[in-house]
Amino acid sequence: MDQLIAGFTKQMAEAIEIGRNIKLTPRHKDIRNVVVAGMGGSGIGGNLVAELVAEKMRLPFEVCKDYFLPAWVDEHSLLIASSYSGNTEETLHALEEGIRRNCKIVCVSSGGSMISLAKKAGLDYIIIPGAKPPRACLAYSFIQQLFILAFFNLIDEGFVVGIEQAISLLDKEEKRTIKLAKSLAKKLNKKIPVIYSAANYEAMAIRWRQQLNENSKVLGWVQPIPEMNHNELVGWRNPGKYAVIFLRNDTDYSRTQQRMNIAKNIITQYTKHIYEVWSKGDSYIEKALYLIHLGDWVSYYLAELRKVDPVEVNVIDFLKAELAN
Repeated sequence: MDQLIAGFTKQMAEAIEIGRNIKLTPRHKDIRNVVVAGMGGSGIGGNLVAELVAEKMRLPFEVCKDYFLPAWVDEHSLLIASSYSGNTEETLHALEEGIRRNCKIVCVSSGGSMISLAKKAGLDYIIIPGAKPPRACLAYSFIQQLFILAFFNLIDEGFVVGIEQAISLLDKEEKRTIKLAKSLAKKLNKKIPVIYSAANYEAMAIRWRQQLNENSKVLGWVQPIPEMNHNELVGWRNPGKYAVIFLRNDTDYSRTQQRMNIAKNIITQYTKHIYEVWSKGDSYIEKALYLIHLGDWVSYYLAELRKVDPVEVNVIDFLKAELAN
């Protein structure tokens, strides 16, 4: 897993090359909305893209993490089906539903049943490199989604420059990132991680939680601010083994920053383990990818401290086997 995390920037560069060479067919109807179907390590790419394009794309963008598509999905929908393995049960079910509704469909996968179905149904598809844990292949999925949106003129290709700048930033900061990750892992050890972020960075907080779940084998939770101020803040009444991390950016809205500061002061009454992680970079995409990369490293070093295998996900394999029976 450490080698996979260390290769994040190389994966991003490779994903850009794949995206530049994709061949898709024209849309058959006007596209009026976009939905990404994907679960787990494949689905988080949709969350990231949703936040990246929120201020640029005028069409509704939804991430579907279920068997069923929303009722409004129809022939005017662009459906991006993302399954790294190509065998994700829920995503395949949503894909088949999208075919029945005559959506414009593009599949992103390394193979499996998804690519077989795409070929049989005459759908567009993009094949990405396989044989890795899906959660370690985020760059492949989210970058292809951006190229798909650009192909249909829903966004411009300015994101490529942003990703290339992020690659330079992460490579330059790698040693400092690893040092910070080791320090944060020690602070999270034997604690329940609680991660807060601004609402437009919630995908990064979710990614942290997912990686801590799968790599470090710990439970934790995430809430965006300001929503957290309207409910969860009241739940802070009893001390516990919590470690709170605020993912912060110098560009966060001023009122959101005030809310974070006040919330931090309130939570201090119930845990002394409160840490702020500030992003690096000049653009949204640089800041987002920096936070994601840092969180990946934190999850790896926490796994080391807990003496667990960060790659192993036996319980998920067991669940899939039981469902297959």
